[in-house]
Amino acid sequence: MAMDAAELERLIKEALPDAIVAIEDLRGDGDHYAALVKSQAFAGKTRIQQHQMVYQALRGRMGDELHALALQTALP
Repeated sequence: MAMDAAELERLIKEALPDAIVAIEDLRGDGDHYAALVKSQAFAGKTRIQQHQMVYQALRGRMGDELHALALQTALP
C-alpha cells in the first residue's frame, strides 16, 4: 500500500505547522521517499530527536503505507 507525497507532506505540516517540506519520490512507486524537513521546532534538539518528531508525525504509517524514508532535518 503506497502513500501519496501530498499526504506525507500534510502529516508532517500538521505536526510541525511551520515546516518547510521538500519531498522526492525516489522510485515513482509511492513507497520510497526522500524528505527534507526544516522547522524552528528542531531548535535545541539532537538529530535523532528531530527525526523522531517527523516519524511521530507519520502516525505509525512508516513500515506500512510507507516503506522507506530518507530523512534530512534542519533549522530554516
